[in-house]
Amino acid sequence: MSAVCLAALGLVVHLPFQAFTLEWTHSIEKIRWEEDYRVVAGGLQLTEARIRGSGAGMEPLRGAVLKEGVWHYTPSLPVQKRLRLARSAYAGDYTLCWSGACHPLAEFAGPVEKSEVVELFVCNV
Repeated sequence: MSAVCLAALGLVVHLPFQAFTLEWTHSIEKIRWEEDYRVVAGGLQLTEARIRGSGAGMEPLRGAVLKEGVWHYTPSLPVQKRLRLARSAYAGDYTLCWSGACHPLAEFAGPVEKSEVVELFVCNV
């Protein structure tokens, strides 16, 4: 069975989901960003993204629809083998949501003490 694995600082954690939302707050604009992913053959497919505003480097893509103050759009990206998440002690951390609950990335990868990269990828359990 396929699952999502998280790799950080030599640690690999199996996460119990086939679909999830990755959330974070833009470090400069302080605007929430959300991306929905699902496990597919070959990796992770981004199915929808949402931006709760706009600002420097956060312009909604062509075709985005504004609903109740949130831009919704579907990026046309190929399946991603790995998501590389840059973490920094100077910016807010990521949140992973699935099955109606959200979890700070630090719950699985530990607190951010310096700049580091966490990877999410499909693995077999």
